[in-house]
Amino acid sequence: MPPAKSGIADYSAVLVEHLRQGAEVDVITSARPGFNADAYDAVVYQIGNNGYHDYVYETAVAHPGIVVLHESNLHHLLTDLTIRREDWDGYVAACGYDGGAEALAFAERVRRLEIGPDYDGVPMLRRLMESAKAVVVHSRAVEADVRRAGFAGPVARIPHGAWLPDGDRMGFRDRLGLDEQAPLIGVFGFLKPYKRIAESLRALRRLVRVRPDVKMILCGEAHVDFPVAELIRGMGLEENVRMMGYVPIEDFTGYISACDIVLNLRFPTVGESSGTLLRSLGLGRAVVVSDVGSFAEYPDATCLKVPVDVGEEDTLFEYLNLLVSRPAVGRAMGGRARQWVAEECNWTRVAGMYRDFAAAVR
Repeated sequence: MPPAKSGIADYSAVLVEHLRQGAEVDVITSARPGFNADAYDAVVYQIGNNGYHDYVYETAVAHPGIVVLHESNLHHLLTDLTIRREDWDGYVAACGYDGGAEALAFAERVRRLEIGPDYDGVPMLRRLMESAKAVVVHSRAVEADVRRAGFAGPVARIPHGAWLPDGDRMGFRDRLGLDEQAPLIGVFGFLKPYKRIAESLRALRRLVRVRPDVKMILCGEAHVDFPVAELIRGMGLEENVRMMGYVPIEDFTGYISACDIVLNLRFPTVGESSGTLLRSLGLGRAVVVSDVGSFAEYPDATCLKVPVDVGEEDTLFEYLNLLVSRPAVGRAMGGRARQWVAEECNWTRVAGMYRDFAAAVR
């Protein structure tokens, strides 16, 4: 839960607020010795692939309940539970349990520091799926992964809840020193390589030749192993790109509203759903996503989809050029997106689906 710097924290806070309109809810934010799951009609575990969720995972394995998977890979979480606690035996055993002899042999090489963990190849879902009573997912992509992991119980596909804020567009453009006419592109959230930031910057470099006044903001914490600032300097984009760092959620939403275009690109993907994407759609922004995983499932009328192939940079440039040169196209797409979010992903509907599913499986 907030103030943790996590999209799932923001999601959980709003979900709980709406769940309480029809249920009594106890929020557990740390390991609770002597936890009694039988005191509740249902226990719901929000699981993400990072160390914030260590106690959630451990409690879910010990006390089966409804597991909400925000993505279909938990390898980073399991390394936090094992390697970061200097439990190499536990890490190797977990890899072998999830991926068999080949994963076990690979993990032994990781133990010997010959190679890094196979974060993409071994999803570490099996043990959690064996203990879960039921599973909630946000997409068909993650549902398929859950079934491939051997889970045969009830699965509910519940949309990721969405926000419909009214952002202070001009107020935040003023903060950036921009008038209404300057095209602004935004990338939001942790600045990790898989968000196709290098590809986005290369497409922007081409766009600057056509529209020298175009700007981009990168709003989120930098990744220690991904030198974004060096990339920006190397491409000569210092005048066009600003790194904002981590900002509070109110400012985060404000900067999205200031943008004309939001890039929400991902590859590789493990089926994750993006709260930032839902905020952007709810704000009526023109959004460009990668045509993979859960992102490919969004209605074509609500966003533009970029295939991750040899033509990715070309397609991205063409989409950006279209949206910058014909802003009415982006506004129309954003309007459709906001309407779809309001009808399909509103928090009242999402919370109702949670309550109905919990009642059905308890």
